[in-house]
Amino acid sequence: MAFCPDELLLFKICSYLPAKAIYRFKCTCKTVSNIVEETEFATKQTENSLKKDDTCFFLRHETPQTYDEKVELYPLPGKQLSSGVSEDVLRFLSKSSTRMLASTKGLILLCLTTSNTYTPAVELFICNPATKSWSNIPSPIQVQEKQLYADPKMVLLEECSTGYMIIHFEVQTDWSADYPCNIYKSKEGLWKAMKRSFYAGGRNMKFEMPVYLNGAIHFISDCFPYLTERSPFYRPYIMSYNLESCLSTMLRVPEDATHDLSCDCEMSIFSWGKAQSMSICLVRLRKSVVTVWILTDYESHTWFRILEVATQEMGLREEDPKITGFTVINGDLLILATETRVYSYGLTDDGNCMRVEEICQHRFASKVCFTSYSDILRLCGPGATCLPC
Repeated sequence: MAFCPDELLLFKICSYLPAKAIYRFKCTCKTVSNIVEETEFATKQTENSLKKDDTCFFLRHETPQTYDEKVELYPLPGKQLSSGVSEDVLRFLSKSSTRMLASTKGLILLCLTTSNTYTPAVELFICNPATKSWSNIPSPIQVQEKQLYADPKMVLLEECSTGYMIIHFEVQTDWSADYPCNIYKSKEGLWKAMKRSFYAGGRNMKFEMPVYLNGAIHFISDCFPYLTERSPFYRPYIMSYNLESCLSTMLRVPEDATHDLSCDCEMSIFSWGKAQSMSICLVRLRKSVVTVWILTDYESHTWFRILEVATQEMGLREEDPKITGFTVINGDLLILATETRVYSYGLTDDGNCMRVEEICQHRFASKVCFTSYSDILRLCGPGATCLPC
């Protein structure tokens, strides 16, 4: 579509706005409404938005429920006016048959379980909650064959502003340290087997919190004390899977992070930093003490501790807060959930360092998990249709 000078100016201005603001303007201005309907505009707005931080997060139970329970969406501090998803979309995401498997820059990977007379069927979709659109993805053969106990371990990565890829780690029926891998690229539209399996070592891996760095996907193991000291996997570790070579490589965690391990100890990894300075951050919660390390040298497995603080000293509203979930969003902001509230805690020297801010109250009480999100107009791909909500 050819634009006149005034329309071109509106095109450029609106392409830097979040989806929430764009839809507001669309309802009040016919010219804006015509512009934003163009695929060219959605592509440009996506390109601009990919350079920005996520603006909000979904909050839900850590364990999938067998009944409908509302998924909640909350903006990050300072992003209250630039993020949002309609209530009917949240109701759809809250259905017990719907699971959010992964998210990246405006797109969410959904797993839907539908039942018929004989056996449940598992379907995969790429969804954009902001545009209320989704597109069906063929399920890997391995998921189709294991529908009765399907718990697909998948990672969603952005390939470019108009494409994405999904990596599926196949869980074996009998416990195995090897996870066969398959990759799906949106531009190709089909699953391909990787030439080597992902080797996870002797511990269970936390597939729900991947970190993509240096061309490899990184997962941290659990840290429960169930192995003997003779095992090479006695202490928790990080294992990476290179998408080009398909090689699995162990990355050691800080030695002091492996001391005093017990069943009440939790460790997770997250992306740290921005663009060219990205790395891995390790967060440990043990006996109400939060400790954070940053990976400063990848080759030598060198870590630097930037925080060690008791939860009672963080400035939270509760006198004796019980942490029910945590994450790091946008590479520098620690998000903590207690039984009733969610807080942000700055980790970098930008004026917010060690500054706590209450984000919201919630009603989940037990363990929760976060899905970082940004409401942009990113296209779901060919054949996208409206969400059934």
